[in-house]
Amino acid sequence: MAAISDERRQHDAQQSGFILVATLWILAALAALTAVFSIYLSSSTRALRLEDETVQTEALLSAAIELTAYRLLLGKDDERPAQGAFRLRLGDDELEVSFLTEASRIDLNTASKDMIANFFTVLGAKGDAAQEYAERVVAWRKKPSGSVGAQSEEALYAAAGRGYPPRLAPFVHVDELALVLGPPPGLVERALPFVTVFSGAAGVDVLTAAPEVVASLPGMTPLVLKDFLASRAALPRETTAIAQALGPASASAAVPKNKAWRARIVARSAAGWRSGSTVVIVPGGENVPYRLLSRQDDGRPGREAARPQRSP
Repeated sequence: MAAISDERRQHDAQQSGFILVATLWILAALAALTAVFSIYLSSSTRALRLEDETVQTEALLSAAIELTAYRLLLGKDDERPAQGAFRLRLGDDELEVSFLTEASRIDLNTASKDMIANFFTVLGAKGDAAQEYAERVVAWRKKPSGSVGAQSEEALYAAAGRGYPPRLAPFVHVDELALVLGPPPGLVERALPFVTVFSGAAGVDVLTAAPEVVASLPGMTPLVLKDFLASRAALPRETTAIAQALGPASASAAVPKNKAWRARIVARSAAGWRSGSTVVIVPGGENVPYRLLSRQDDGRPGREAARPQRSP
C-alpha cells in the first residue's frame, strides 16, 4: 500500500508540474498577444490621428486656394494686383498667403531667343554656349515650317544619344527644360525658379520680376540695371515711365494684364500642424470662376509647437 501511495504522489506531482508549465506557457502567450495588440492599437491610433490632421490641413489649403482666387479675381482686369500678401484665421487655424503675377517670370513658350540667351548668360553660361542653349529651347517649343527642319532637330537628339526626340510643340511644364539638348543640369536647376509656361507674355513685368530676369532683357547694361532696380519701387505702373527708366532695354519690358498668379500658401492648425502649397491660378469662364493650373504641396503636414488659442 505504501508503494502504491508513493507512486500516486509521484504521478500527481508530475501532473501538477505539467499543468504549471502549460499554464505558464499560456500566460506568456497571452502576454505576447497583449503586447502585440497594444502596439497595433497604438500604431492605428497614430495613423488615424495623422490621417485626421491630413484631412484637416487639406481642407485648410483648399479653403486658402478658394479665398486667394476670390481676392484676386473679384475686381476688374485692370484693378487686379500684381503682387501682395494676406493673413487670416479660420476658427483657431491660420492661413498665410503671398502671391505674385506669373508675368514676373520668363515664359519658355513666348520669350524671345535673345532674352533666353541673355538669361542663360546671367546664370553663368558662356556667350556661345548660351546662344546654343537658347536655340535648342526655341527649337523644342515649335514645329519647324518644313519636314527637313524637324528631321534635322531630331537628328541632333539622336546623335547625342537621347532616347527621345524634341517635342516640337510648346512646353507643358517647366521641368521639360531638363530634357532640352544642351543646358547642363546645374544651369537648369538655377533657371527653374525664374521660368514659367503660364504667363503667355513675350515680355516680363519688370516691376515685380527678380533681378536675374530684369538683367536678361535684351539691351540691358549693368549701369541701367543698377539704376532701375534702385528706383523701380517708386515707378508707376505706366508704360512710358518704365520705358524711360529702362532706355534701350524697354522693348522686352511690359506691364501686362495679370492673367495668372503664383501663390504660396501656408496653413497652421491650432494643434500645431503646418502644411504648405504653391499654386498657379488663372481666371475661369462663365461657369468656373477660376482654374488651378498647377499645385505642388510640400508633403505631409509637419509638427510645430502648438499656438495659444484666442481668448473667447
